[in-house]
Amino acid sequence: MSRLAAVDLGTNSTRLLVADVEGDDPRTARVTTVERLMRITRLGQGVDGERRLHPDAVARTLAALEEYGAIARDLGVERLRATATSAARDAANRDDLFDPAARALGVRPELLSGEEEARLSFLGATAGLVGVGAEPPYLVVDIGGGSTEFVLGTDVPEGLISLDVGCVRVTEQFLHSDPPAPEELSTAVSVVRDHLTDVTRAIPDLHRAKTLVGLAGTVANLAAVEQGIAEYSRDKVHHFRLTRVAVEEMFRTFATETGEERRHNPGLEAERVDVIVGGTIVLAAVMRAFEFDECLTSEDDILDGIVRDLATR
Repeated sequence: MSRLAAVDLGTNSTRLLVADVEGDDPRTARVTTVERLMRITRLGQGVDGERRLHPDAVARTLAALEEYGAIARDLGVERLRATATSAARDAANRDDLFDPAARALGVRPELLSGEEEARLSFLGATAGLVGVGAEPPYLVVDIGGGSTEFVLGTDVPEGLISLDVGCVRVTEQFLHSDPPAPEELSTAVSVVRDHLTDVTRAIPDLHRAKTLVGLAGTVANLAAVEQGIAEYSRDKVHHFRLTRVAVEEMFRTFATETGEERRHNPGLEAERVDVIVGGTIVLAAVMRAFEFDECLTSEDDILDGIVRDLATR
């Protein structure tokens, strides 16, 4: 058994997983969570327009990484892998973050391609689906802050693509009013729908998917809001089934509320109030375009995929 850690530097959040992993097959290894933490750091602040990481965003992210590095050392982590995704891919000055991050964590973050991000997300999300009534093949959709990954497969990815749409990117590009103006919403929905045509070209067998599996904060928050969970409960969110009807109803509610009104929805994290409309647009568009009546929420995601993958190295 090995004690491993994964750190994910996302566009919206910076997260840590420390786990004990037993076994050398990434899909069947036994993974026991020791610590799992998330900090909303908004690394992607302004990146879509400026193509640079904002100094404030770098400072927030480094504060989280220093905390995570200390935790990993205290818990006796043997190996740690840190990965960075959409915001860092888009930023010309990513070394402003990566250099001090290496000092904080003891390892330098790896810049993942969209394809590698999709592969690791698929591994994390699907390894635990046996016995929960989820029929393969799976379409795993990871809605991040700056990008959304799509992966089709049963045991291994058979087709994948990463799109430059996510809850933060959609919000910064299109949703400027509070609440969003009808024309802003219409444009955002149209642009996301147009992007989805790339998915069908990249994954021509997508129609084979029997189960839609949704990952990341947007999906988890929608599952919590639908259940009216005042305080986050992983047990209640993980493998909850979100219906398309519920997602579209939440979209209509969020889109017509001001940010101040929206924050009173039980289950919606305060840090996601301003980007939940953008994220819900993406999920609703996916469910409509690919004709899924429900989405299986998974709290096992890229972090779980990283520690499973790390165990085989």
